[in-house]
Amino acid sequence: MTDSLDRLLPIARVSEVVGLSRAMIYRKIREGTFPAPHKPGGVASRWSETELRDWREEVAQARIARLRAA
Repeated sequence: MTDSLDRLLPIARVSEVVGLSRAMIYRKIREGTFPAPHKPGGVASRWSETELRDWREEVAQARIARLRAA
C-alpha cells in the first residue's frame, strides 16, 4: 500500500531507476514479477516510488540468498 506522500513516477523514470528497458518492465509486469502501475488519471501509468524501492530490496535479498545457497 502506498502512503499519501508517495511519489508516482512515469515509465521513463522507472526505467532509469531500476535499470530495465520499458519492454522488460512490461514483460515483468505480465509475469507478475514487477509492481503493476497505478493510473491516477485513468490513462497514464505511474509507479509508486515506495513500491519500486520495496521491489528492488526484494530482488537484492533474493540475489543474496541465491549466492549463499551456491
